[in-house]
Amino acid sequence: MNPKTLLVVYHTMTGGTAQMAQAAAEGARGEPGVQVRLLRAPEAQPEDVLGADGYVFATPENLAAMAGLMKDFFDRCYYAALDRLNGRPYATLICAGSDGQNAARQLERIATGWRLNAIAPALIVCTHAQTPEAIARPKQIGADDLAQCRELGAALAAGLALGVF
Repeated sequence: MNPKTLLVVYHTMTGGTAQMAQAAAEGARGEPGVQVRLLRAPEAQPEDVLGADGYVFATPENLAAMAGLMKDFFDRCYYAALDRLNGRPYATLICAGSDGQNAARQLERIATGWRLNAIAPALIVCTHAQTPEAIARPKQIGADDLAQCRELGAALAAGLALGVF
């Protein structure tokens, strides 16, 4: 059986989203038969997307939206992948200062355009950063939230390995 590939694409500015993406990748790496690729959004290319069997997309919420460099990743890869990913599974991680819902909706709309299948609702971790100082400060994501990210990565990898997705 050919190994499956899970691509984790993320952007981070204050470290919170990186911690979440790394936790998801760590959880997925525990699944035999699944190769995990962890790439920052500016590094990820259309061939990375096309070469993967499933995805975790992780972004901070910036100005009530998906981070610009994450949007850039989708802009660069969108047309090359259109109609070539149909039915592949994905999960979303959002590191938010408030509710993260708009960033999640944006990602969901893009994934719908790619005809991907969400395996779970977006996992949104709220840091409650509301002042300029708190927004710019490096983030430390709590153990319980990181555990949820690991579980989501592990579930996606297990589904890939078992052929459920």
